[in-house]
Amino acid sequence: MKKIKVFILLALALAAVSCSEEDLDSKSIFDTSSPERNAFETWILNNYTEPYNIDLKYRFEDIESDMKYNVTPAAYDKSVALAKLVKYLWIEAYEELVGQEFVATYCPKVLHFVGSPEYEKSGGSMVLGTAEGGLKITLFNVNGLNPENPDAEILNEWYFKTMHHEFAHILHQTKNYSTDFNTISAGKYTGPGWMNITDQEARQMGFVSNYASTETQEDFVETIAIYVTYTKAQWQNILNEAGEAGAAIILQKFEMVKEYLAESWGIDIDMLHNIVQEREENIGDLDLGTF
Repeated sequence: MKKIKVFILLALALAAVSCSEEDLDSKSIFDTSSPERNAFETWILNNYTEPYNIDLKYRFEDIESDMKYNVTPAAYDKSVALAKLVKYLWIEAYEELVGQEFVATYCPKVLHFVGSPEYEKSGGSMVLGTAEGGLKITLFNVNGLNPENPDAEILNEWYFKTMHHEFAHILHQTKNYSTDFNTISAGKYTGPGWMNITDQEARQMGFVSNYASTETQEDFVETIAIYVTYTKAQWQNILNEAGEAGAAIILQKFEMVKEYLAESWGIDIDMLHNIVQEREENIGDLDLGTF
């Protein structure tokens, strides 16, 4: 046993000497150089990555897209405009209400722009946006944006209702809402059949939109997204279309949504609505092209 121990100690000593005498290559096997950035990418670094830990991807990377669909890259100028609009109308709206730390902590870490729409093969419905595990939101039809005339209603339909919708998914997946919400319209959800009913028909059933009738979670987040992005007149029109019975159900759901956001996240949905609406009124003053 003593001889074995001596041999082991001698081997370790020789190994230590050989390691200390070996010249290590000073070059790293990893690329440690800073990437070259254009003006937009430098702006992204300063306005998304550093303050909010968000990686905004506008260059086409096929690995970021669903290979089942044929989509096109987002145009540079349209990406610039949408990035500025997202920061002003979405990120800074939440930051104004609940602070930068909230945004940096809970916002998705990747924001992905795709130039064209994405269409479902079954039924042909258009995908406005997707969220993946609370980490990434993809916005489609970026090339449909008109930077010269950014109409708030069109922006909401294509991008910002989707942003609030998908972010609401992230919030409830982090802190779940009361299961009592699921009982309000139990037995009335349509699943894939939502495409076969109109918004007005859905509202008379107690849903804010036909897509909200898909299932409970979509119902929950659609209520948030539509209330925040719609004007007071548009929200009232939803209640009018719903009729007395449908409106009562929608308002019951809204009160549960409002309570959830306040108690779980410290978000006053009425204040968020007012902030978003005020910012939308000022989008004509934004410089969406230069840095």
